[in-house]
Amino acid sequence: MSVITERIYNGVIKENATFVQVLGMCPTLAVTTSAINGIGMGLSATVVLIGSNVLISLLKKVIPDEIRIPAYITIIASLVTVLEFMLKAYLPALNKALGIFIPLIVVNCIILGRAEAYANKNNVFASMWDAIGQGLGFTVSLGILGIIREIIGTGKVFGIQVTPDAYQPALIMILAPGGFFTLGILMAILNARKLKKAKASK
Repeated sequence: MSVITERIYNGVIKENATFVQVLGMCPTLAVTTSAINGIGMGLSATVVLIGSNVLISLLKKVIPDEIRIPAYITIIASLVTVLEFMLKAYLPALNKALGIFIPLIVVNCIILGRAEAYANKNNVFASMWDAIGQGLGFTVSLGILGIIREIIGTGKVFGIQVTPDAYQPALIMILAPGGFFTLGILMAILNARKLKKAKASK
């Protein structure tokens, strides 16, 4: 298996940040009230993740061990600031919808975790694909949660009506409890499948 295939498979399936590692729960539960918000948040985190992994991999021999975490946070904060300016300039509606969760990418444990666990120990090429895999997994997870919550909570997906006029939206799904319900049910389904596969392989 090539580095590219392995990193993408790990990020999307084996080490999925949301459903397997259960990281980044704050933006996961808060912004997935719609599909576009979930995907927008996932892609924003992916951009920062790629930039931070590449830069940290390049600078790993220069950054002293004693200050590596503050150095990582400085690098990530710089990238998030640039991202926020870009969103304000070119995608103001998405920036407004995601609100405080864009600046909070600075302390997102997925990004800091990949910097410490992978980029700090591997070359630039592998670190870049690790970031792409992890970011893609995070984006897919948030997109799925957003689609489910938006359909059940509003009867729409990407703002397009997909349910019959007679359908009564369950507004709780676009509120905080809906995020917990959706995430919990999806994680239960995925864990049940894993257990079934593990029993079948014995």
